[in-house]
Amino acid sequence: MGRLPDDCFALGDRLLSVEEAVAEFRSRLAGVADMETVPLAVAEDRFLAEDLVADRSVPPHANAAVDGYAVHFDDLSPGAPSTLPVTGRAAAGHPFAGPVLRGTAIRIFTGAPLPAGPDTVVMQEDCMVAGDRVILPPGLRRGAHVRQAGDDIRAGDTVLTAGRRLGPAEIGLAASLGRAALPVRRTLRVAVLSTGDELRDPGRPVAEGQIYDANRYLLTALLRQLGCDVADRGIVPDRADAMQSALAAAAAETDAIVTSGGVSVGDEDHVKAALEAAGGRLHHWRLAIKPGKPVALGQLGDAAFLGLPGNPVAAMVTFLLVARPLLLHLAGAEPLPLRRFPVAAGFAHGKKPGRREFLRAVLETDPSGALVASRHGREGAGMLSSLAGAEGLVELPEDVTAVAPGDPVAYIPLSALI
Repeated sequence: MGRLPDDCFALGDRLLSVEEAVAEFRSRLAGVADMETVPLAVAEDRFLAEDLVADRSVPPHANAAVDGYAVHFDDLSPGAPSTLPVTGRAAAGHPFAGPVLRGTAIRIFTGAPLPAGPDTVVMQEDCMVAGDRVILPPGLRRGAHVRQAGDDIRAGDTVLTAGRRLGPAEIGLAASLGRAALPVRRTLRVAVLSTGDELRDPGRPVAEGQIYDANRYLLTALLRQLGCDVADRGIVPDRADAMQSALAAAAAETDAIVTSGGVSVGDEDHVKAALEAAGGRLHHWRLAIKPGKPVALGQLGDAAFLGLPGNPVAAMVTFLLVARPLLLHLAGAEPLPLRRFPVAAGFAHGKKPGRREFLRAVLETDPSGALVASRHGREGAGMLSSLAGAEGLVELPEDVTAVAPGDPVAYIPLSALI
C-alpha cells in the first residue's frame, strides 16, 4: 500500500461530508497489490484481480431451448400442418451425427446441439406423433426455440472486470467458461480493537461502572462480511503507552486498523497522541453527519487507520458509510455507488442545517401500496437495540431542517451495506 504524503487531510477544522472524507482518503492510499490464484470452489467473496475475458462462446453451439423436433423452417407449410418423417435423435451430450436431410425432422431435447441443417425447433407439446412421423402445426416462426451460439457470452467479451466481488452468479459465470481457478486480490488483513477502562468481554463479570464491549464484536462481524481477515486485538486500556504499543503491533501485521472510542478530545482519549508517538499521522475528521461526528482517518506505516466513535450506533453507521467504502478500496474492489431509493416519510422530524442525518427506519406500505419509511427504535447514538430491527437508514441532506409525513426522503437499505 502507498504512503500518505505529509500534508494528508490538511483541510482545517471544516466539517467534511461523507463523500469528501471517502474521496480524500481513497486518493491518497492504494489498495493491496498482492494477488493469488485460487480454485473456483473457494473463490466466493474474493475480489477479482484481473479482467475475466471469455476465450469461448457460451453456449458454444446452437442448441434446443425445449424438448421437441428440429426442422428446416423452409420445409414447413405456412398455412397448414406439415407431416415429416423422424429420422434421428439428439440429446444433451449425445448430438446427432451428420447433416439432416431436407424434408425430415430430428427428435431433439433441451440443451442438445442443433444438427447441421435445421434452424427451428418445434415444441413437443405443439406436435402430434403418428408412428415414425410427426405432425407440426402451422404458424411457426423461423428460429423458434433455438439458442444461438454466443447468445449468453461471445468469445473475446470481458465478462467480469477487475475488482468485482465474486458471488454465486460470478462464480457460475466463470465455471461456464471452463475456468477452474481465478486470480484474486490477497485478503485484506484488518486489526480491530476497542479502547476504554470500562469495557469487559462478554462472559466475564462486570463491576460497578463497567459495561460489555459490543463494538468490537459488531465491527468484527461487519468486517468478516466484507471478506476481511480479522485480527481481534482486544480491549486496550485508557493509557497512551498501552495504545501506542497496541497500534504499533497491529500496524506491523495488518493492512488496516479499526478502533472504536478514544478519538474525541477528552482527557481520556489517547488515540491521536498514541498514533503520533508510534510514528503515524492522524487527522480528526469532524464529519458533518449525525450520528458519528468524531471519525479519525490516518496511517501508521503502511497500515490505514480508521478510528470510529465509541457509541455503538455511531460506530456502525460510520463503519457502513465511511469505513466500508475505504476498506473495499483497500481490498481492491471496484467502486460501486451507494444506492438510495425514494420513499415517503412516515414521520415528522426537525434537524439543524449543515449536517447530514441518518435515521433508523423500517419500510411499510400505505393503503395505496406506496412505500413509506417509519422511524424505528429510540433515538440516541448509544441505542444499539434500535439497529437490531431496523431495515435501513433514511438520509436527510445538510440543507433539510424539517420533514413532514408524506415528504419524499432517500432510503438506504441495510441489505445494500451489510
